[in-house]
Amino acid sequence: MDTMTPAPLPLYQRPGFLLRRAHQISVGIFEEQCRPLGLTPPQYGALVLIDASPGSDQSSLARAMGFDKVTTLRLVRGLEEREYVHRALSTRDRRQHELTLTDKGRALLAASVPLVDQAYHRLVSPLEDGELQELLRLLAKLESGLGANARVKLEPLRKPGARAVQPPAPVAAPADDARLPATGTD
Repeated sequence: MDTMTPAPLPLYQRPGFLLRRAHQISVGIFEEQCRPLGLTPPQYGALVLIDASPGSDQSSLARAMGFDKVTTLRLVRGLEEREYVHRALSTRDRRQHELTLTDKGRALLAASVPLVDQAYHRLVSPLEDGELQELLRLLAKLESGLGANARVKLEPLRKPGARAVQPPAPVAAPADDARLPATGTD
């Protein structure tokens, strides 16, 4: 009697399927780790970006996260209702809302750092450093080569004074193995 296990369907080896599954795993780990704070990856990403660029408008936040404007509006309203973000009409353009973190938002962001780091380390734990760097390099290559095909354009936020580099190169892991921090949008 033949006891061979049938080969998995080709679906399970397709990049899109594996990328979606990896995203599900990433979100699950993040949400489990950050459950005590009630923080989701998009909320964390928004807090990080608003903190890095206080006074930026919702449209800029949407582009920096690769989200559509309606999703971003809902995200910001939720953060505003929880008193983590302050939203005010722009003095430069009355059609825009400027975003800043409240003291409560800054405290949440600070409290999230160790939990987010733990989630990130857990997510990448099956990979050796060289594998992690290769994965990041390949994902960056996919983004730079195919990002224009996404439903929503991504315009990464740059540090003030930093020159934009195209395509973005993956960041090498520090020697002390304090691997890259998660953005929360992953």
